[in-house]
Amino acid sequence: MDLENIAGFTLRNLGTVNVVLGKNGCGKSYMLKQVEQNFRQKNDVGRVRYISPERGGLLKYEAGVDQAILQNVNWMDDQRRKNQSGNFRNQSITLFRRLELLVLREIERDQYNAGYLPRNFNDTMQKINSLLDRVRLERDDGTVFKIIDRETGSETTPEAISSGEAELVSLGVEFLAFIKEVENGKENLLFVDEPDVHLHPDLQDRLAQFVVTTFEGGSAKIIIATHSTALLAGLARKGETRVSFMRRKDRTLAFKAVSDVDKAIMPIFGAHPLSNVFNEAPVLLVEGEDDERVWQQAIRSAGGKFRVYPCAVDGVDRISEFETEVNNIIQSVYDNAIGYSLRDRDANPELIDDVGSVQRMRLQCRAAENLMLSDESLEIADTDWPSLQRKLTEWVDANPNHKYFADVQAFVRGGLDRMSADLKAIRNIIVGLVSNKPWEVLGAMRGSW
Repeated sequence: MDLENIAGFTLRNLGTVNVVLGKNGCGKSYMLKQVEQNFRQKNDVGRVRYISPERGGLLKYEAGVDQAILQNVNWMDDQRRKNQSGNFRNQSITLFRRLELLVLREIERDQYNAGYLPRNFNDTMQKINSLLDRVRLERDDGTVFKIIDRETGSETTPEAISSGEAELVSLGVEFLAFIKEVENGKENLLFVDEPDVHLHPDLQDRLAQFVVTTFEGGSAKIIIATHSTALLAGLARKGETRVSFMRRKDRTLAFKAVSDVDKAIMPIFGAHPLSNVFNEAPVLLVEGEDDERVWQQAIRSAGGKFRVYPCAVDGVDRISEFETEVNNIIQSVYDNAIGYSLRDRDANPELIDDVGSVQRMRLQCRAAENLMLSDESLEIADTDWPSLQRKLTEWVDANPNHKYFADVQAFVRGGLDRMSADLKAIRNIIVGLVSNKPWEVLGAMRGSW
């Protein structure tokens, strides 16, 4: 689905669950409100709603809110276009009453259909309760629902629950009510501004699962604006999510499916929600799992002198793809942050330039395995390069029937070029001549040339 030139904004390739990722001040909220307000004016549009980023109030029924909605069909929408909706959660309670009515009417219709499976509104309540750990909701004729402490079984008050719990209940009701109100055969769009407010990363992940299960297979689409990489990571892992990276003054957003690249790197960003935290341990893209193990060991051996977050890209053929996506996320989320990319030198290295905020580097040796033959690494292993050269020559004389005899012999006869030789096949033989440690540990000790 494409939205072309809605209030000056174009959103292309929308799926069911869509995320706009961008830092504060890039215009996400303005874009959502403008598109929501103007899209609803088009023909053959179904249900359209905007959920504001600052959602205040208590999970209490207020007759005044209910009356305002009844008297003015646009009242709730107007309230929610404000960045701060002071009685948002009270509005959610009114929507809960509407949700209950819609579900019960649906059950009443469906019970006469062939193959009907008995159900009741408690099934819907259970969906909301799946978001909660410490409390649960129970239906109540007098107060719409009761809030029950799961541990004691006693009733608690809306004032006593945490802002995160209130947030989850309110958003859960909002999403379920919207799905029940959609108009089949028309475009139904829910715009949600920063649903991650007041939610720590674990709860954001739980909300992500709720969003995916609520919207998948339905006739509505949801567009979420956020700067939370944790929320995007949860949505990416749970379903077919699409993402667009928004920067200041962007007016055209092209959404793309969250790829395996995104899924590989997103946990890194989910664990580093702040710019300064990310910069303390920036991402380091490396070519494969061997390199990743080397750098993980190097970090442990460094004793805090440096920190990076190594991420294997599954081969040099994909490293450019990872660099581009890491740059997209860095520039959409963080201020003045950088990432790093380290390639093997290989045999014939081409020139490389940085990719935006990702600084590209190369090893001075052919590959990570060659690091274990540096003077510093061999010194830590209580040996030196002349000693190892002798041992390699002796090994060739003593092991003519070994599986890797020809490979070791080629290394020796080729001049023992420890910087440029391809050592993958014989790395374990080499390290066995100098140490009882894995080659990754030896290479990470102080590998430099």
